[in-house]
Amino acid sequence: MTKLRELYYCEKCGNLVEITSEGAPALVCCGIKMKRLEAKTEDAANEKHVPYLEEKDGGILVKIGQNMAHPMEEKHHIKFIEVLTKDKVCRAELRPGDAPEAWFPVKKADVVESREWCNVHGLWKS
Repeated sequence: MTKLRELYYCEKCGNLVEITSEGAPALVCCGIKMKRLEAKTEDAANEKHVPYLEEKDGGILVKIGQNMAHPMEEKHHIKFIEVLTKDKVCRAELRPGDAPEAWFPVKKADVVESREWCNVHGLWKS
């Protein structure tokens, strides 16, 4: 059964779906069952993926790569950054050439989870 805010991925076409109404027994795309994504939480490679949050300008700035910014090239980039609170999902959609960061008008103490999607290395959270 699907649960609120889970992410599912189609390994055939690359479709990514976020659950906004839970309860479906399965999701299907391109005739195959979609894969429920599990976010990684520890950086091991040279590129940094775990979202880093800092308070800034009355909200939070989420950076992908605290001391070394994640690449934002056509072949390797962050597609989106999300911040989840108890009752809200805030998302910034990014493109190659953008900075791998996003500001959100929420208090750091209210953040339940932050996550990002790298087009090469998948889903990461903090």
